[in-house]
Amino acid sequence: MIRASQQGDPSGLDVPDAGRNPEHAVSALDEILPGSGLAEHVNAWLDPLDPWIQAAVVLLVGVLLAKLADVVLVRLLRLAMKRTKSIVDDQVLSHLHGPVTRTLTLAALALAGRVLGLEEGQWNLLHHTILTLLVLIWTVFLSRTARLVLDAASRTPDRFKLIQPPTYPLFENAAKLLFLFFALYLLIEIWGVDATGWLASAGIVGLALGFAAQDTLANLFAGVFILADRPYKVGDYIVLDSGERGRVVHIGLRSTRLLTRDDVEITIPNRVMGEAKIVNESGGPYTKYRLKVPVGVAYGSDLAVVRGVLLAAAAASPYAERVPEPRTRFRAFGDSSLDFELLVWVSDPAQRGLALDDLLERIYLGFAEAGVEIPFPQRDLHVRTLPPDFGGGVNA
Repeated sequence: MIRASQQGDPSGLDVPDAGRNPEHAVSALDEILPGSGLAEHVNAWLDPLDPWIQAAVVLLVGVLLAKLADVVLVRLLRLAMKRTKSIVDDQVLSHLHGPVTRTLTLAALALAGRVLGLEEGQWNLLHHTILTLLVLIWTVFLSRTARLVLDAASRTPDRFKLIQPPTYPLFENAAKLLFLFFALYLLIEIWGVDATGWLASAGIVGLALGFAAQDTLANLFAGVFILADRPYKVGDYIVLDSGERGRVVHIGLRSTRLLTRDDVEITIPNRVMGEAKIVNESGGPYTKYRLKVPVGVAYGSDLAVVRGVLLAAAAASPYAERVPEPRTRFRAFGDSSLDFELLVWVSDPAQRGLALDDLLERIYLGFAEAGVEIPFPQRDLHVRTLPPDFGGGVNA
């Protein structure tokens, strides 16, 4: 045997010396199974045959062994995977049949080429072609496996917070690009192509694209972190520090969309959302929202009657939740009123306007029926002097 690198093969792989080793089948088996004695038996059987027939027999036996190895390997893995509850491993195993069989079949083809005693140039071409096919086969398998794993992770957002259904395409495409670049690198190494210029050009292009798309990339990464950190989700009512309030209707990789109570949709870049102070009215242990209804009554009012009217209004309202129960608070002595607050919970922040309208109407009618006065601002005007002709003008 000689090294291919000494004969101009850039891959540096071993190739047979066709001129010095005429019994290729024996030499190949001696290298694969040294000291096993199998080479002599095979040689005694194959030696009278034509080299092409020898290669065909080796290829046929290799294909049969590949099928057998695939069956044995798959059965062993299936027994080991019975202990798991996930179906991902079963799906990966179903995709493993093809790569294993094709890999062993290509190995048999390489052995048949060695047995046939190809010339160095022919062997290099066959060898590189087989390695190229192996890279493509396993790249496709790894891409499918990554897609299955990412899809399973996106269906369990509680365990994998970074991988959500909206971010699934991002991670899937990133995995495909990663495997594609790695396969391209292997192919370049196999065929001995000088990729220095390509890598330099790719680096310059990537740097230029990075500067040109920095806002887009900022929104993209902010969107990923929003989906991972989940300060809000689709359906939540949020209030931004800039004053916008609405229901989240979409969280994309570039922007977040809010639908206001005026049925106006607002699109906000994720970079802005990532830097904003956000009040999530739907956050917390449940989606209920506490509504504060400020009420002022005149000085001298019966406090027990006031509390009774407020609680009766909350009990009669179809929007007020029973748990937590409504309550009243005496907040302050105002300029012209005793300031109370009625605290009720509504099932959803979207009902805030309807609940406030209903409660104010019931409180007003309840105060009128109970004789509780609702004060309004009054001003007393004190006149110290009048014009001399003021009285005469009036009398006249």
